[in-house]
Amino acid sequence: MTTSAPGPVPPPVAARPVRSRRALVAGSVGNFIEWYEFGVYGYFATIIAAHFFTPEGGSDVEGLIKTYASFALAFFFRPVGAAVFGRLGDRIGRRPTLILVICLMTGATALIGVLPTYASIGAAAPWLLTLLRILQGLSAGGEFGGAVSVMTEFAPPGRRGRYGAWQSFTVALGLLAGAGMAALLATVLTESQLNGWGWRVPFLLTLPLGLVALWLRLRLDETPAFASAVVERSEPVRPPPAGETVTAVALAAGRLMGWSAAGYTFLVVLPSYLQNTLNATFQQALVATVLANLGFAASILPAGVVSDRIGRRTVMLTGALLVAVLALPLLNLVQDPGQSAYAKGAALFGAGAAVGLMAGPGPAMLAEMFPTTVRYTGLGLAYALSNAVFSGCAGLIITEVVKRTGDVDIPAYYAAATCAVSVLALLTLRGDDHKRALR
Repeated sequence: MTTSAPGPVPPPVAARPVRSRRALVAGSVGNFIEWYEFGVYGYFATIIAAHFFTPEGGSDVEGLIKTYASFALAFFFRPVGAAVFGRLGDRIGRRPTLILVICLMTGATALIGVLPTYASIGAAAPWLLTLLRILQGLSAGGEFGGAVSVMTEFAPPGRRGRYGAWQSFTVALGLLAGAGMAALLATVLTESQLNGWGWRVPFLLTLPLGLVALWLRLRLDETPAFASAVVERSEPVRPPPAGETVTAVALAAGRLMGWSAAGYTFLVVLPSYLQNTLNATFQQALVATVLANLGFAASILPAGVVSDRIGRRTVMLTGALLVAVLALPLLNLVQDPGQSAYAKGAALFGAGAAVGLMAGPGPAMLAEMFPTTVRYTGLGLAYALSNAVFSGCAGLIITEVVKRTGDVDIPAYYAAATCAVSVLALLTLRGDDHKRALR
């Protein structure tokens, strides 16, 4: 009886799941830090306005508008970051690019925590803050494309929606962590302590968080899809036409428009809106925001899992239609002083949950739109452009239009209109994209 020579020893059965879980954690942690900081900036917008954008004699509303302008400027640098880091990620790899991104993001955020205010250094203070916001925008632009590429390219067959949903879930966790930290500080500190130095604490906490994220990404493997693409580059490979990629980016941004606008309206801008328009206290505004974010978090992972079974289109369309139809009634309920706190809480929870139906399948939907050779760049640009226009400007647009018109329903109109446009773009999705292999 003859025996054949032993072949290569196959990897252990658990190796692939371990790599997938490691990719999920490493991809998620940077996203958590990014949205934690963006949430903190939004929640402390009124305090930041007083310290950096309201010199003696300036009005509170004027300072808040300037704060949101700085907020929006950071978002407009996201597409630049998506293009620069996306190109790197598609050329040298997801892993090294994500390591560079987390270092830039952590450094810029921690520096905000030690930045001198207008009272200390005058007009240089808002410019320095804006510079750090720009660096954050660049790093955030490079974060999303890499994180989603890593998660979906490592995802087991039939689970891209579930794995990609963790990107959106960490958005909710980051915003909730920011709101929780803001609420904790507002509870344990006096108003003068919070306004004097307490607001700096959440920004400084990103330093240890960033070091943990860096350690996780240093242990990350390169994705199998990118490794295969590197091998194929030794042979003549025709890249996708530039026009095809540009069209895909524009279509993807349209599909994300409602998610971006409604998400920031209900999850980030809400505290300042409630304080300045409805005269809510800081603590009341934060509680309202936490409820909206809890609804958002609760629906994201189930939405991703369901989208693996019935498709991205059905789930995302449901979320966009719900916001388009219910945004105004829900906001009117929150505005009504005769409504109970429970009813208002349920309305905010429901609004967040509707946004989560779009956010859960969204990352996988984007990954399925682009081939491996341009995936990091393509999906990163689509997400960054959508967020730059419809998220970054949300606070600025809502605050300015409410100020000029006196119409307190503006947030609902904004969320509903953008979701209505997203419905049209989502109708172009194929129903079986979730069943196809990544290109």
